[in-house]
Amino acid sequence: MFRPLPARYPPCMRYFEDIEVGRTLEIGSHVVSKEEIVRFASEWDPQPFHIDEAAAKDSVFGELTASSCHTYSISSLIFSRAAALKSKTAAMLGMKVNFPAPVRPDDELTMFETCLDKRPSRSRPRYGIVKSRATMVNRAGQEVMVLQSSFMVERRDPTASTD
Repeated sequence: MFRPLPARYPPCMRYFEDIEVGRTLEIGSHVVSKEEIVRFASEWDPQPFHIDEAAAKDSVFGELTASSCHTYSISSLIFSRAAALKSKTAAMLGMKVNFPAPVRPDDELTMFETCLDKRPSRSRPRYGIVKSRATMVNRAGQEVMVLQSSFMVERRDPTASTD
């Protein structure tokens, strides 16, 4: 079970220099309704166990579950709400995502992010490269998504030494 530190996403602008390796931040939460699961899946992933309760009962999950695409989209929504106008993130460079458990109707999902590593960009001195692990958990603390990613974040002072 995932037990993060209680720190919250900062309310001020976040530059490369503000990101601390090893620190875990709570990014935000979202409650997923049955209607939202069906609406998303109807348009983007119309498999029976995402859109039909009767069909879902015969699935491996035994009930309606959110599409993994929907789960990832929720993580993006949570992060965007927290970072809106407060982040100097410039670009996603790559990611690896896992979905260890399904998202079910009425799950409250909370996202946490831990910085694993960071370094100045060699080719773009205005930016730094951050590697992180984002974990989305349900109320029970069960991981429903784990995302390892690398992204560029603007530096406050590109000429400053990082040694």
